[in-house]
Amino acid sequence: MKSSTLRTFIAVHTWVGLVAGFCLFIAFYAGAVTLFHEELHAWETPLPQAAAPQRDPQLLIDAVLQANPKAKENFYVRMPSQFEPEMVLEFDERHFRLDAGGKLEEFRERSQLVDFVYRLHYTAGLPRSWGIYVLGVVCILYGLALASGVIIYAPTFFKDLFALRIGKNIKRMWQDAHNAIGMLSLPFHVMYAWSGAVLALGIILLAPFQYLIFDGKLLQLVGPDITAAAPPRAAGVAAPLAPALQLLAEVRRAAPGIDIETLVYHRAGDANAQMQAYGHMHQQTVADMGAVVLNASSGKLQRVVMPENFSAGTRFLRSLQALHFGSFGDLAVKWTYFVLGVGGAFLFYSGNLLWIEARRKRQKLVQPRSGKLMAQATLGICLGCVAGVSAVFLANKLAPAGQLPLWEERSYYALFFGCVLWAFVRPPARAAHELLTLCAVLTLAVPLAHWWHTGLNPLLALVQGDGVVTGVAIVAMLFAALYWKMARAALHRGRHGDPHSVWSLRQAPSAQEAIQQAA
Repeated sequence: MKSSTLRTFIAVHTWVGLVAGFCLFIAFYAGAVTLFHEELHAWETPLPQAAAPQRDPQLLIDAVLQANPKAKENFYVRMPSQFEPEMVLEFDERHFRLDAGGKLEEFRERSQLVDFVYRLHYTAGLPRSWGIYVLGVVCILYGLALASGVIIYAPTFFKDLFALRIGKNIKRMWQDAHNAIGMLSLPFHVMYAWSGAVLALGIILLAPFQYLIFDGKLLQLVGPDITAAAPPRAAGVAAPLAPALQLLAEVRRAAPGIDIETLVYHRAGDANAQMQAYGHMHQQTVADMGAVVLNASSGKLQRVVMPENFSAGTRFLRSLQALHFGSFGDLAVKWTYFVLGVGGAFLFYSGNLLWIEARRKRQKLVQPRSGKLMAQATLGICLGCVAGVSAVFLANKLAPAGQLPLWEERSYYALFFGCVLWAFVRPPARAAHELLTLCAVLTLAVPLAHWWHTGLNPLLALVQGDGVVTGVAIVAMLFAALYWKMARAALHRGRHGDPHSVWSLRQAPSAQEAIQQAA
């Protein structure tokens, strides 16, 4: 390859990586946490000692529709599960359940810890209305960075793949770590770049074909591949809902072995009322989500969507979703994705550090301002995300019980913007040590806050068979130790490393002193 061509690919890889890197760090770090969405839901809202008995869903449905007739248009019922024993009906962002005496009560979800961190994953903390589209564009840039990185690294692939040269050459060490992680996890990153762009921008990408080629009918054609069924049109004829238990029995006859998780109702009380039942089939396939559609008044079967009868479009979309969220396997797959997700976050962090090292002026006393600004931005945004996520976990256990969602969100943004501000008002070397220490302290405090709030320590939780509490504590302690070690390394480099660096705490000799030393 010509040197000019190689320089072009290096420039593309560098600048695309820098533009997309900050959002991708947040997306990967938050995404690694939300892989354990159900388990962490049990951590944020501890389960009762004895699970509530499963009631007939019809009791809850009738009570809600009687008190809120507007819910007939569209509502869904979340069935009890291992990590959420309560049956909950939701519509228009309102939540309802039956208390122990069978009386209807509206409640606000006690915590939104996992939902908030998941929102960080697909918006990077930007407003939800347009943040998801920004992440979609970032995923396209991400794919471009991957392609250019492979082209750059291909000539030395086998020679340097497992090399990690630790020594005085800091740039070489970071380069080795960056290249090894990037190439070893390349299939994972390609899948994420592709699936992220499709899931975030899919509808927008279809728009030109919808209006220019298919005369506005494309969405009708692909609709059966995207959803189990379109919402029905009202018949204008009143008809009562069939008993929910009867409908559930029909669902299980149509899809034997389905583990029903959600019931979606449309136009309840109309002759064309519809119920869509969704659940896992527990089959050895990447996409194992099944759906059964019934007329909710007559009980007539309308559609069965099973992995074995997926259309090509449905199989593609469901498989892509399963690959993106790691929902096609058990804990082994989730932990593998977790490690790869954290490794991905490191990839973007190390890429920024490499850019800074590449622009060091070893023969000049004053370093370029661009290097200092990039160092400050990298520390503020990346470590602000880390500290903010830990703060969300702490707020879940320490904030006032009735205002947890508000405090969880405020805690993240307060820590995030506070870290960004701190990074820009402190020298980079000081900020690196201080912010990494903050991350270590906040992360270590997570299991301690849970212990203080619940009285359940990790060892006792393990004895009682509560692997979630123990798992969160172990991961928090490991990450706290890692951040602490990184903080000590940053301080050591600042005190004893090359003074001609943005990471140095030592004063470089003045020009006059340098001339005198040379003489």
